Amino acid sequence: MASPADLEPEDRALLERVAARVVELRMETPAVLTLESSRPVSLLVGQALLFFEPFVQAMFRLPDYRRFTRLVERRDVLEILTSLIEQRAEEARSARRATGRAPDPPRKT
Repeated sequence: MASPADLEPEDRALLERVAARVVELRMETPAVLTLESSRPVSLLVGQALLFFEPFVQAMFRLPDYRRFTRLVERRDVLEILTSLIEQRAEEARSARRATGRAPDPPRKT
């Protein structure tokens, strides 16, 4: 597994932004499930993202899309992204508890 020190600073910053956005949308559970289930086929996922790049770029301005597709091909990076999402989700839950906002609904396991 790659450690965060093995990533370039730009790669780490991109993963942090992705994790923050996932948690902001409260999509951490589907994101983690998707990352975990796609780990065995990460190379295919990266190639599929490259295939769809023209369509995505036509609809959205995503300057780091190519960098993200390169990162997704690496299984070790998927593990890092998963842990970043889980960390940020826990921080968000703690912040909501501290401010007295309504807690997240109970999760079914």
